[in-house]
Amino acid sequence: MKVLINGVWHADATDTPAFRVARADERKRVFRSVVTTDGNGDYVAEPNRYHLYVSYACPWAHRTILYRRLKGLDGVIGLSVLHPVWGGPEGWQFWDGDHSTRDHVNGFDTLYQVYQAGKSDFTGKVTVPVLWDKKTKTIVNTESGEIIRMLDHAFDQWGDASVRFYPEPLRAEIDRLNAVLLDRVCMGVYKAGFASDQYEYDTAITELFTTLDDLEDTLVGRRFLLGDQITEADWHLFATLVRFDAVYNSKLKCSRCRLVDYPVLARYTHRLYSLPGVAETVKLDHIKMHYFDDLGVGNPRIIPVDPAHDFRKAA
Repeated sequence: MKVLINGVWHADATDTPAFRVARADERKRVFRSVVTTDGNGDYVAEPNRYHLYVSYACPWAHRTILYRRLKGLDGVIGLSVLHPVWGGPEGWQFWDGDHSTRDHVNGFDTLYQVYQAGKSDFTGKVTVPVLWDKKTKTIVNTESGEIIRMLDHAFDQWGDASVRFYPEPLRAEIDRLNAVLLDRVCMGVYKAGFASDQYEYDTAITELFTTLDDLEDTLVGRRFLLGDQITEADWHLFATLVRFDAVYNSKLKCSRCRLVDYPVLARYTHRLYSLPGVAETVKLDHIKMHYFDDLGVGNPRIIPVDPAHDFRKAA
């Protein structure tokens, strides 16, 4: 396990119950601030003050890249891109080349150095995305769901205020959908791929594909999950579905069906992909480089679920 423990980087730490409690507590308390528009708090919305550290490979970071693009914030919030190859001892790194940028703000070589700069005794995993404040020289937030809520409205003075993915009238419905999508689909693929035993895998796979079956039925006759308006829930689902056939189906053993076996969901994913600005945020070369790297997780003895198509039956 690659982690920081009291601010010291460990490339191969052993997980323990006590350590899981410590990092869960840190995650609740640290790097959970909010950028505001009313002048209250330490982090006030301003142009060119905030910076995102991301990877195009990561679906959680992808959501923030999407919002930055679709809200017209490319010139308002900076962006540094980590290389998709994560399996080395340094974890997420800035490399020279086509698949990464340098750290445009701090000049660091690795993402864990960003975390150390944000909190010198930080304990926990080092993940993307990271929202950095150049003014106070620290991390504002590392939770993708909270960052996209900020991007959705806090910078409207400089971005596109007409685009809103978490509108007030639909918030209860969006939250209801998110509770299912995030747990059973967006995290469901990881519950399956990183399962420690066969029972855990079988449970996750059943939940994942039962939910995809339900979504296939739900989207019949609908453009998006809640009708004609794109919402936050659509982008949560999109970032998972666009990776499904390329990596989740094979690498994470989500092998019962491919996205293309769900004609309604496949058309829905293509509809979102075809919207202006979306396609350039989807970099399948980054995605495949990351997931087919040695991630060091999952139980190789788990047997993947059989494909839904039974070749023993007559065509």
